[in-house]
Amino acid sequence: MYEKKATIMKQVGLHARPATFLIQKANEFKSSIWIEKDERRVNAKSLLGVLSLGVAQGATINIIADGTDEVHAVDTLVDLINSDFEE
Repeated sequence: MYEKKATIMKQVGLHARPATFLIQKANEFKSSIWIEKDERRVNAKSLLGVLSLGVAQGATINIIADGTDEVHAVDTLVDLINSDFEE
């Protein structure tokens, strides 16, 4: 299991378009991936789950992965967030 924290800087937070980009990227990996905010943990490959967290601008989330490509998965998702969802 591997995890890292990331802060959402996108003005709209982790809603609609940014969430879709994150989910598409998460689905490229074999590992199980979760996003944790406060005490809630959701599947990073689920749009409803990610949107249900209500992540606003400035919020810090924890990205957790478990599997064969866990380190690459977490690092890639954190890089996507840090790039403000620009590929």
